[in-house]
Amino acid sequence: MSGGLSIHCVDVASGRVAAGLRVSVVRLGPDGEPQGPVLAEGTVGANGLLQHPVLMSDAISAGGYEVRFAVGDFYRGQGAAVPSPAFLETVPYRFHIADVSQHYHLPFKFTAWGFSLFRGGA
Repeated sequence: MSGGLSIHCVDVASGRVAAGLRVSVVRLGPDGEPQGPVLAEGTVGANGLLQHPVLMSDAISAGGYEVRFAVGDFYRGQGAAVPSPAFLETVPYRFHIADVSQHYHLPFKFTAWGFSLFRGGA
């Protein structure tokens, strides 16, 4: 069984988890560009996590991935005065999994103007 992937999102401007943020995960091809269908897609829940069965399955194998965070839509949905397009409309995060036995935790901390992405220790 794969160690899986977890994605945790926090709107640091409000100090709350980003419930309702739309997130999608795609695989990267040999050229480093997104390829194939979306593997997982949904909105972040009240616990700050994207809950999708694929993320903790053998579908998460060695290779490259891109996670896309719909920041502009999130803030517009919160009633924030952000332009369209927003400064950060969609934030892509590309990373690679080498050891599928490990769990890959991806914290995404953001505002309408900046973000931080890294591999966490979960």
